[in-house]
Amino acid sequence: MLLNAALDKGGSLFHLWIGWGALGLLALRLLWGFIGPAPARFSAFPPNPAAALRHLLQLARGRPDDYPSHNPAGAMMAYALWALLATVTLTGLAMTGGRTPMQIADERAAVAQGDWSVLVRDGAPDDGDDEDGWAETAEEVHEMAANLILALAALHVIGVFVEGRALRRSLVPAMLTGRRRPRGQGRE
Repeated sequence: MLLNAALDKGGSLFHLWIGWGALGLLALRLLWGFIGPAPARFSAFPPNPAAALRHLLQLARGRPDDYPSHNPAGAMMAYALWALLATVTLTGLAMTGGRTPMQIADERAAVAQGDWSVLVRDGAPDDGDDEDGWAETAEEVHEMAANLILALAALHVIGVFVEGRALRRSLVPAMLTGRRRPRGQGRE
C-alpha cells in the first residue's frame, strides 16, 4: 500500500502487480489464521470491541494486560486492516475486470501497435459507458479504503510503540518471529 501511495499512480502495471501481491499475501494470512501456530490463529484473538475499549483504557492508565497474542485493540486493528485490504483488492479486480498485469500489458502493447481489437469484449466495444456508475463507485471505494489503510497503519505503528513502552519490551520482534519476550525484557 505504501509503495503504491508513495511511488506510483493508480492504473500502472507496477500498481497492479502490488495489488495482486497484496491479494496473495492476504490469502496466505487468512489461511495462516486457520492452520498456523496457536498465537496466529483467529481463535487466539477474536474481534471484541468492548474488550478493545477496556484495553485502551488500561493502556491510557499505563497498566495494560499482557496477552499471548494480539491484545484486543490490536485484534480489532488487524481485522479492520484485513477487511480494508480485501476491499482494496476486490475493487481493484473489479476495476480491471479481473485481468492480470500480464494481460493488461499485452493489451496496452497491442493498442500501441495500432491493434484496437483487444479493447472489444464480449462482442461490444469497451467505450467506458457505465450506466449504473459501478466503475466510478468501485474506484472511489478503492481509493477511500486505500487511504484508510494508510491512516490505520500509522495508528497501528503508534499503538505498537505505546504498548511496547507500557509493557517495557519491544513488540516488533514478536511480530516478525512469532516468539515474544516476557514483560520487562527486550528494551533496546
